[in-house]
Amino acid sequence: MKRVLFISDHGDPLAKLGGVQSGGQNNYVLQLALSLEKRGWKVDVVTHWCEADAPRVEAFGDRCRVIRITAGYKGFVSKNEMYGMLPAFYKEMTRQLSIDDYDIVHTHYWLSGILGTWIREEYGTPFVHTSHSLGIAKEKATGVKDERRQDAEKAILSSANGVIATTNNERNLIGEFVDKPADVSVIPIGVAPSFQLQHNRPQLRRSLGYNGPLVFFAGRLEETKGVETLLNAFKRLKQRDGVPAHTKLVLAGGQQEAIDMERRAPRDEKIKQWINGIEEDVEFLGPKSQEELAILFNAATVTVVPSYYESFGMVAAEAQACGSPVIASRVGGLQNVVNEGETGLLVEPKNDEDLSLAIEVLTNNDLLAQRLGKQAAQLAKRDYQWSSISERIEGLYKEVLDEAAQRNTSVSYRSGRNAGW
Repeated sequence: MKRVLFISDHGDPLAKLGGVQSGGQNNYVLQLALSLEKRGWKVDVVTHWCEADAPRVEAFGDRCRVIRITAGYKGFVSKNEMYGMLPAFYKEMTRQLSIDDYDIVHTHYWLSGILGTWIREEYGTPFVHTSHSLGIAKEKATGVKDERRQDAEKAILSSANGVIATTNNERNLIGEFVDKPADVSVIPIGVAPSFQLQHNRPQLRRSLGYNGPLVFFAGRLEETKGVETLLNAFKRLKQRDGVPAHTKLVLAGGQQEAIDMERRAPRDEKIKQWINGIEEDVEFLGPKSQEELAILFNAATVTVVPSYYESFGMVAAEAQACGSPVIASRVGGLQNVVNEGETGLLVEPKNDEDLSLAIEVLTNNDLLAQRLGKQAAQLAKRDYQWSSISERIEGLYKEVLDEAAQRNTSVSYRSGRNAGW
């Protein structure tokens, strides 16, 4: 039995999607684990114990487990505050698990990557790293630089045995950012089996109570996801003549307690200001399961992903798999996931006028929306299947393990653990 240890410090694969920090990374870890299991791997995932009522160890699939680590505190901790918990996390993790039992480690996000470097230094176990997002990409999008994070990412990306970039854009960014990065393999993210094209889309839309075009958003309700830009764009749209009657904007995601579920309205005062004047045409659904999201993607006239930055853009891939055309910001990996003019449209980030015009094009032209949606489903079926993606990742694992076997020696790397703790 081949064994891999996933480290996903803030991304519990069994957490309900749509919360403050439960999104694409959680889903990636879950789906990759289940797909590797089908290829004969046993997968353990270590993560912070963020849900106090969750069990310490929880099985999923047939040969996968989540092992939750308190690191001194059981309950929600923002990923922005987890850096200081890493020594305690590492100590508890290595006490709970027999690290030598694992063939390879796969780290997810930069905080987990630090733990991967420590494991490699102490145990000699090789590790593969997936960034999920990069500090340099966040700096370019927001203007805010996190030197601690970027220094750590440079060390991780240069010392890992292998690096997975999910798009060509991310690979190029790593090449610009790191002087001598480890070998980078471009392997996209897959979509869960529940995201499939259904027929009778207009009928499905009506069955959900929508009698006109449906503009859909799925994700966390935060600034970097472009929520304010989207709401301003929709407000512009509703002010124009010729907009189809009963056009609705529906947003899924956000914390359950942040939404008035009975009224389908936000509780956040800032968001209330953003929807002032269009309250009757905007609905907030709160977090949804994958199956529920798949229905909404299938019902949508268009799915909008107005993020300020995305390493990949999981929502765009899932929407396309369901046959929904996507309007996305022209940033990061979204430029590789959405083929402009073929599966959707790309717009300038933070530009509500540009976004508004793109939404108007697709809500006013049903034939164009249908054509883009059909082509989107075909692209997703070709490129975003976990069966083929896990095969490629397994191939990378084997390359790394073969190289480690040939060296047959343990190489020590200077890490943040020796230098900064």
